[in-house]
Amino acid sequence: MKTLITGICGFVGSTLAMCLRDHGHTVCGCDNFIRPGSETNREKLKSHDIAVYHADLRNASDVDSLPACDWVIDAAANPSVLAGVDGSTSSRQLIEHNLNGTINILEYCKARNAGLTLLSTSRVYAIRPLAKLEMRVHNEAFVPVFGERDSPHPSDDCPPGLSPRGVAESFSTTAPISLYGSTKLASEVLALEYGATFGFPVWINRCGVLAGAGQFGKADQGIFSFWIHSWKTGRPLRYIGFGASGHQVRDCLHPRDLVPVLESQFATRADSSRPQIVNLSGGVENSMSLAQLSAWCRDRLGPSHSDSHISNSPLSENRPFDIPWMVLDPTLASEKWDWRPATPIQDILEEIAQHAEANPRWLDLVS
Repeated sequence: MKTLITGICGFVGSTLAMCLRDHGHTVCGCDNFIRPGSETNREKLKSHDIAVYHADLRNASDVDSLPACDWVIDAAANPSVLAGVDGSTSSRQLIEHNLNGTINILEYCKARNAGLTLLSTSRVYAIRPLAKLEMRVHNEAFVPVFGERDSPHPSDDCPPGLSPRGVAESFSTTAPISLYGSTKLASEVLALEYGATFGFPVWINRCGVLAGAGQFGKADQGIFSFWIHSWKTGRPLRYIGFGASGHQVRDCLHPRDLVPVLESQFATRADSSRPQIVNLSGGVENSMSLAQLSAWCRDRLGPSHSDSHISNSPLSENRPFDIPWMVLDPTLASEKWDWRPATPIQDILEEIAQHAEANPRWLDLVS
């Protein structure tokens, strides 16, 4: 089987390409090289005999020129929840990259009868009910008050699709979900429609926060990598929103842990017993608050100018898309795909820390 990965020179795309190649798959991919740092992955992939094509998914002619493959993993997107509203990209650019690009990929799959795995996001879930959750603080991290972390049963007033295990696939996707989230949700719907209409398999993996060494971290994407690299080099860091406490929580997953379910999806062209949409995440066990991450950095990397800056310049006001607690529930993936995350969060953080020590100017390269 020959697999094409879009966004192959990004952190997730390049990680998956290397892992799949190590598992014996024939892999190629495309990238538009807009993201700073992507050229470094291009050279690494080429040195491992993985063909990399320059293509902008917004251009149908670029996509049409790509070689025929049996399966596509769509890992290309502007992944920031602030995209289209932060002044660095326009809303039109976001739509063109994340939605128009998906349409061109779907036309590619239609013409070649190729299967598609779309990497989606936790940001397709509704913001308002998550932002309104009542929280308590335990061990410097928010915990929803509807139950303890080790309790499998939510209370009666818990929003549907939400439990102490996290946000399940049945949780509301009603707007607002951010412009970024809406492009991914629209891409999901189009992918399912194309697959049903033209008879090719489509799987949608909604991923939690993906993290690991070599990630192009920024404050609004790749937060674990950004935080550790910034701490190591003494760059300014600050807590934003929710009382500037750093108590907001996210789960963490290494991209290589996606490979087992991807291989199962490659082999499953049609199976009504398997859900087409599934959460893949670190879950509650692999979740952490920013305050806990700062404590980890303090213990592992030592004192930093970043630490004093957090204390001196926090921003307590919430931003429109901020959520105090976002942990995806991967129970369905465990039940239907026999999948579970393999890399503990502590191992992911250690991997990033070692990369930060070996690459002290990493953030300069990718910013």
